[in-house]
Amino acid sequence: MEKFVRYLEIEGVERLPLQVRQDDLERFIHWANQLGLEASSQARLISGLRAFYKFLLVEDLLDDDPTELLEGPRLRRKIPEVLSVYEIRQMLEAIDLSEPQGLRNRAILETLYACGLRVSELVNLRLTNLFLAAGFIKVLGKNNKERLVPIGSDAVKYLEQYLEHVRAKQEIKHGHENYVFLNRRGAHLTRVMVFYIIKELALKAGIRKTISPHTFRHSFATHLVEGGADLKAVQDMLGHESITTTEIYTHLDTEYLKETIYLYHPRMKFNITHNS
Repeated sequence: MEKFVRYLEIEGVERLPLQVRQDDLERFIHWANQLGLEASSQARLISGLRAFYKFLLVEDLLDDDPTELLEGPRLRRKIPEVLSVYEIRQMLEAIDLSEPQGLRNRAILETLYACGLRVSELVNLRLTNLFLAAGFIKVLGKNNKERLVPIGSDAVKYLEQYLEHVRAKQEIKHGHENYVFLNRRGAHLTRVMVFYIIKELALKAGIRKTISPHTFRHSFATHLVEGGADLKAVQDMLGHESITTTEIYTHLDTEYLKETIYLYHPRMKFNITHNS
């Protein structure tokens, strides 16, 4: 509302909030768009305006809602960055296993990719929630919802090596005994530390994409969908409340299919060569 009032002042529109019409609001949103405000920010402005005028209606200060027919910008769902299987292998091979924290970092990346965990789920992973012999880990997700996620043999191997050869020899701070991944001081890792570990490994591997711990989660889901996994199973493993959230990976898969046909279909190859 402050932005809207400022806009009225800048444009010299002498109207009080109770006198505002729909076209005033439409011009305001157009003005915000011209300023380069992102669609999501414009949508928030509209949401704030609607809430304000709904309040005026409830208080009987207004008879008609000027925001009723106000249209917001179309929000495009951003398709996340993903790593190829080759790029993930490059990052794993960039880890120096002779360094004290090398085994830990390898176990972190293997677990992120094998299980599609959020970084918060990784740093809060507990020893009592590891069922490695059975090939599962128990994850505490959003809203404290627990889920069982399968874990592959490579991730199990490096987790066991880290637990036996690194973690077991550490002096652990009081209250941190049950956390799986610890820093050099024996306290559980922070999200920021995992972010830095991954950024550094991406640089070492020569990967120029914008990488974060979440990239491994996106890659996990994308590679499953590309391989023909059932979307409901992927939803369960990611811990998504709604399958709509998981459906973004079908869009990623479509891009992958499009790229594949351009690369390998003989007619597509001919068209590319002919056009160039």
